[in-house]
Amino acid sequence: MNAEGLVEVVLPGKVEPEGLEIRHGAVPAAGPGQVVIRMEATGVSFAEQQMRRGRYYDQPAFPFVPGYDLVGTVLTTGEGVEPALVGTRVAALVKVGGWASHVLVDAADVVPVPEGIGAAEAETVVVNGITAWQMLHRKARIRAGQTILVHGANGGVGSVLVQLARAAGVKVIGTASARHHDALRERGVIPVDYRTDDVAARVRELAPGGVDAVFDHVGGRSAVDSWHLLAPGGTLVSYGSASTRDDEGSKQWPVLKLLGRVWLWNALPNRRRAYFFNVWAGRALAKDRFRARLRADLTEVFGALQRGEATPQIAAQLPLTRVADALRLAESGTVAGKVVLNP
Repeated sequence: MNAEGLVEVVLPGKVEPEGLEIRHGAVPAAGPGQVVIRMEATGVSFAEQQMRRGRYYDQPAFPFVPGYDLVGTVLTTGEGVEPALVGTRVAALVKVGGWASHVLVDAADVVPVPEGIGAAEAETVVVNGITAWQMLHRKARIRAGQTILVHGANGGVGSVLVQLARAAGVKVIGTASARHHDALRERGVIPVDYRTDDVAARVRELAPGGVDAVFDHVGGRSAVDSWHLLAPGGTLVSYGSASTRDDEGSKQWPVLKLLGRVWLWNALPNRRRAYFFNVWAGRALAKDRFRARLRADLTEVFGALQRGEATPQIAAQLPLTRVADALRLAESGTVAGKVVLNP
């Protein structure tokens, strides 16, 4: 029998990072069709920053274990699961539950991590990489020679997105604060300072005919400005409402307002398209198709890592028990890349 115990982080309610609780228990057993993953790396995403404020639009009731994604080794398999999976490194997108030493996952939801990619490296591109890949290739359908604008080009999703776009032969304009500009230039990105520059005016200088796509995680006013920068035939992909993270009031409203705008813009006869991207879209209706697409896209992202087209950005690695520090660091806005938690 397995002698190790379970360690997990519990979000008990709306709390400051220090209010997260560490809980110990028994390692779960794999049921039919399931695997138990021994976590090697999980991360802090924007979702958890919203969840601790009770502002993630479909979070479960408190208390729960957060953790959007994880990478680890399959420890045990349940009935009907290929026993050869034991000992293999896999990644999984789970939305909640990742901040634990051992995580129960449906075997159909795990994606193999190729040889030569470390757990922390792989972790930086699970939710961020799938989001970036699907927005670029499934929504905006970017092509070589096009020009795109990426807001928060140094962020978790942004940093992966600009690298995948450059690998596809796309010209990238990226907003970020000045301290990230040198790193962006090294990646072939034209940086714009969203704090001091008039972003819209600067983008119009760089792309007089408009840009072919804008990727916007800010929402609110920013999404409206982004829409006006599109070239005819261009696509706005909105994937969050970071500007409302600290707001009080309805957590659904910023998203609904954005969806309303998207619907209205798409109804206008101007050849432009707007999407509100949600990585979980389609899962409830067509689970098998969703899983196949997720596996294909994450495999593409891992391939880009192997070829060196994308470099994982690990902002910091902290043990699971120091989750409060990890969350504070991620929320500080002072780091580039992903804050990773290890067991």
